[in-house]
Amino acid sequence: MQHPPLIEIYNCLCDETRLRIVHLLAQAPLFLCHLQDILGLTQVAASKNLAYLRKRGIVESRRHEQWMIYSLPAGRPLELDWQLRCLQDCLPTHPIFRDDLRKLKARQSDCGWMAEAVEAAPAPGRSISKTKRGSK
Repeated sequence: MQHPPLIEIYNCLCDETRLRIVHLLAQAPLFLCHLQDILGLTQVAASKNLAYLRKRGIVESRRHEQWMIYSLPAGRPLELDWQLRCLQDCLPTHPIFRDDLRKLKARQSDCGWMAEAVEAAPAPGRSISKTKRGSK
């Protein structure tokens, strides 16, 4: 996948919901249900925003059993890293983003194992065979 240009990155981050999603995923990989819960979104709204970000290479997803885990791409472009650093510096002072982080922290015990699952899952676009998942 081609890395998104800087203008496309800004187009993705100019929407409050997408900005909040990227901010949360910069902290840790998450399931769709976690993003829904933290952001107060319907499944459809969360999925549409994640699809928008995935299509543009800002977010990637990996299947873990019956769930999709969303994360920021490991090989992300430098321009995206710059924007993420800016977010980390600026957004904690904003009440909405502070609240998102508080809600995420409250769910950390539920989400902590996902980073390991993301590393163990195949690259995006490849499925996990039933034998690799441990199914009988």
